[in-house]
Parts: sequence; structure tokens; C-alpha cells
Amino acid sequence: MEKHVFNEGLLGFLASSPTPFHAVKSAAELLQSAGFQPLHEADDWDLQPGGKYFTTRNGSSLIAFVHGVQSPVDAGVRMVGAHTDSPCLKVKPKPDLESKGYQQLAVEVYGGVLLAPWFDRDLSLAGRVFYRDGQGNLAQVLIDFKQPIAIIPSLAIHLDREANSGRSINAQTDINPILNIGQQPTPKIRDLIAAQITRQHPQLEVATILDYELSFYDVNPPAMVGLDSRFIASARLDNLLSCYVALRTIIDADSQQSQLIVMNDHEEVGSASMCGAHGPMLGSFLQRVVPDAIQRDRMIQRSVMVSADNAHGVHPNFANKHEGNHGPLLNAGPVIKLNSNQRYATNSFTSSLFKQWCDAVEVPVQSFVVRNDMGCGSTIGPITASEIGVHTIDIGVPTFGMHSIRETAGSDDAHYLYRVLRHFFNEPRLA
Repeated sequence: MEKHVFNEGLLGFLASSPTPFHAVKSAAELLQSAGFQPLHEADDWDLQPGGKYFTTRNGSSLIAFVHGVQSPVDAGVRMVGAHTDSPCLKVKPKPDLESKGYQQLAVEVYGGVLLAPWFDRDLSLAGRVFYRDGQGNLAQVLIDFKQPIAIIPSLAIHLDREANSGRSINAQTDINPILNIGQQPTPKIRDLIAAQITRQHPQLEVATILDYELSFYDVNPPAMVGLDSRFIASARLDNLLSCYVALRTIIDADSQQSQLIVMNDHEEVGSASMCGAHGPMLGSFLQRVVPDAIQRDRMIQRSVMVSADNAHGVHPNFANKHEGNHGPLLNAGPVIKLNSNQRYATNSFTSSLFKQWCDAVEVPVQSFVVRNDMGCGSTIGPITASEIGVHTIDIGVPTFGMHSIRETAGSDDAHYLYRVLRHFFNEPRLA
């Protein structure tokens, strides 16, 4: 696939995926249009060589699988992992606030949010809602207000003279979005949700809103920016960019080798959930592929997992934040992420494999090691490696502004990674 076509698809996926629930819905639509068969975890499965399948859990995590013509026990499984969640502001269970006549919603910080960029943005609201219908049945629906319905205004510098030198942000008191002023009576969150469901899904009969998982997001769409469109700017590049690369790879690869992608929720908060990487989803799936424990161990030892999660590109204004010889540049290729303390799962074997795949398709490759005097983040890589026992490498596309409401990546790098992973999935030999 040509780079410009790939990037157009990436921008479309980012725009259609304001929450993990929407990302999985978008992914499922792409997979089904490519001939993948949906599976339900509560059903019996009959996986056939050459078959293409996918399943979801919690509506926010997904596994897609191509059953290779070769036995996965003999040839192993080529795996790519990513995550569907991003740091954001989520609506609290009882969020309705009113101050000085302004209608606000109380929010909870999800993950390691970079809070400052959330001010003065046009915000909308999206997520999953459970309700009771007219017959008393429990049902769910995805909603997306799409329009900018809220804003978190900055405090004027005249009232905060230290704003440019020492301002701190109180996550409890400073970031509750403003929706309206002067309306009486003030509509409650459940009224707003019910009205939005009626607008978006007029065929549904909603008797009672029971619960919801809603997130604010910036309505500013993804865009190609910079001279010659050398950059991609968007919300949720971490890590929907990697999710899209994984999706396009498994859709476009051939079916000679067994291939799998897993897109887990809750990475940004530790992965400890029924649909997170610390949960049993991937292990249970592999158990269905090969029920016999010994045969499954043989398969796993012949397999490799590529954990794809964005890397920190060296910022030209803050170059001293990077270890001198390990500052990845945007548009200079995917990054191998290394950490001796196992914050990343990469070792010399898996790193060497990835370098060989890059060489085979003439893609440049970089490396990242955090400074000794700074903390190191982590990914689903070490979690998956320890849970499953599979050879794993942590890689990612270099990015500016990670965990901001709007992040920046190079317009070449996602396509570079796609080319490498296509080779990984298609080649008969791993090494």
C-alpha cells in the first residue's frame, strides 16, 4: 500500500475512534470488510487453516487471527500487540455541577494525562452507555456528541502572573469542563445522554439510563501538518497509530503463516483488567487455537510478539531530556525500545530479529534508551512476555507530546513500520 493511501486510512481511523469502544468498532468494521469472521467468546469455535477471525472483549479490546496453512505448532504465530486506550478526562458517575450559573461536569483523570493542553480546546463527549429499553431489557449503545459541547477555559494571565513560570494544575478543581450558562432548569448528564441517543439512534427506545463510560475529546480532526506535510498531528496517536498499523498488516498479509494482532484496553492504567494485557484474554485465545498445553508451549516457543507502542522522539527544544546517543528522530524509522530493568521486553535476540526485518525492506531503524537519571515508562510488552512466555520486542513510532491532547508523529514512520511488519508476517522464516 502506498504511503499517502496508508496515511489517509490512518487519519480516518483516528477520527472515527474517540474512545476505545469506537476504536474496536472501527477495527471490527475494517476486519469484516476484509473477510474476517467474528467470533464470540461464549461460543464453541472451529478454527480452520486459512481462516480469518476476530473476537472482542468488553467492546474495548480485540484479537484478530489468521490461521496459517502451516500448523501453528510447527511454524509458530507472528504476533503484534498494541493498546486502544489513551490518557483522557472521563465523566464521573455523579458529575453534574453548577457554579455561578455555569453548568459543568466533574471529570476523572484517566492515565498520565498532560493536562495543560486540555485548556481552551473545543471538547466533545463520546463513549458507551447502558440503558433499559421499553421492555425492561438491558441494552448498550455507543454515542458521540461530535459537536463541541464544552470547554475548559484558561485563567487569564492578569489573574495568574506566574502562569508562564510556575503554574500548577489542580486535577480536582481546575479542569471541570463548562457546558452552558443561564439555562434553568439545568439538564442533567442522563438527560443529555438520552437526548443524544434519540438524535443518533432514533429507532431505539430508552426507558432508563443505567450507566455510562464517557470521555471528553478534542473535536479538532487529525491533520497532515508542516512543510511538505512531513508530520501527522492528532489526538490518540498513542496508541491508535500502532493499532492501525497492526490492522492494516494483518489485513494485507498472506495466510501462509499464522498471524495474530491483539489490541488491549487499559494499558495506560497498568493493564490489570479482564481485557487488559495482564488479564487472560490472549492466553485464553491461544488455548483455543491449540488446546493441548504441551503443543501450545511448542507453538509459543516458535512465536514472536512485536509490542508496538509510541516512542519519545527527541524534541529539538529539549534535546537534553534524551540520552545522548539514543534520541530518535521523526521520519527516521521505527524505534527499538530497550531497558535493562525490563520496563521493555526487548533483548539482543529480538532486537537482532527486528533489525534484520528492517534491513530486508530497506527501512531505517533507531533505538531508544532512557537517561539514567529519568524514570522509564513501560508497555504491554513485558506484561505479555511474562504472561505468555513468548519472545517479545518493544518498538514504536517516534512521537512528540506523548499523552498530550494532540500528539505529533512523522508522516513516514507509520508506513515504515507497516512495511516491516508486512515482512514479519509474510516471510517463511523469522530469522
